[in-house]
Amino acid sequence: MVNFDLAIIGGGPAGCSAAVYAARKQLKTIFITESFDGQSIESPDIQNWIGTPHISGADLAKSLEKHVREYADPYVTLKTGVRAQLVEKIDDSFNITVGTESVIAKAVLITTGGARRKLTVPGAEQFENKGVVYCASCDGPLFAGTDTVVVGAGNAGFETAAQLLAYAKSVTLLSRSADISKADPKTVDAVRAHPNATILTNVVPVEVTGSVFVESVVVEHTKSGERTTIPCSGIFVEIGIIPATDLVKNVVERDQFGRIKISDHRSMRTSHVGIWAAGDCIDGLYHQNNIAAGDAVKALEDIYLWIKAEGN
Repeated sequence: MVNFDLAIIGGGPAGCSAAVYAARKQLKTIFITESFDGQSIESPDIQNWIGTPHISGADLAKSLEKHVREYADPYVTLKTGVRAQLVEKIDDSFNITVGTESVIAKAVLITTGGARRKLTVPGAEQFENKGVVYCASCDGPLFAGTDTVVVGAGNAGFETAAQLLAYAKSVTLLSRSADISKADPKTVDAVRAHPNATILTNVVPVEVTGSVFVESVVVEHTKSGERTTIPCSGIFVEIGIIPATDLVKNVVERDQFGRIKISDHRSMRTSHVGIWAAGDCIDGLYHQNNIAAGDAVKALEDIYLWIKAEGN
């Protein structure tokens, strides 16, 4: 069995950034991923990936893979098309179960990301990427000058609404309950004060309608049952992320949402010595491609020092 200095698990922007740095730092690394992508894979036009004004999610994935493969040999072993199922502590290393095989590494970097909770009402799947979208930073500018709807009244929902208000004709935010106190008060106040914003409470979307693209969303009042149709071109869904962290549930602390708790955001260390994490699988305040990549680089710098300078 081959032992590695580092195992990187996950092939989105975070994992790929870490893999490139691991190769350049000559760490004996295994990079385990089902695919080279991330949550932006389905976005038709990402406009905030630094250095590239416009790129599709599919092209970004290809670019990430190309960059990793350019530098991988001879230090980074690529194990693609497979999912890491379990990370366990054994002696002074970690055992990673990958299918019927096992991999041993001194350090582990978890960059498995997560999946956005999807809107499951009739029409939502039909109009996904045709008006129903899951990333305002990626897709928001495409809806400049249009009427938009935000589903979700947490921090992410209000932050999305605030962002859209910079260029959308209007923003209607939908809250399932009357309580919006979980969102940042300043952001809530800023959205409330904007003349083009409407906050609807005690409502849920029940249907997305349109022809080729989204044309409206039907909402239902949770108490009266009354239904209303709201004309719109874009529906931004912010109802949470399901993190892919079950593989480390027995070795690191996670929050109530299943996100890995980061004990030190300067280094991206987790609660367990020898395990780092970055990207959408962590309990960070913000989740974006650029942030994921930056956090992974921070982690890799700390991993290098931990392995080399501390004599691990």
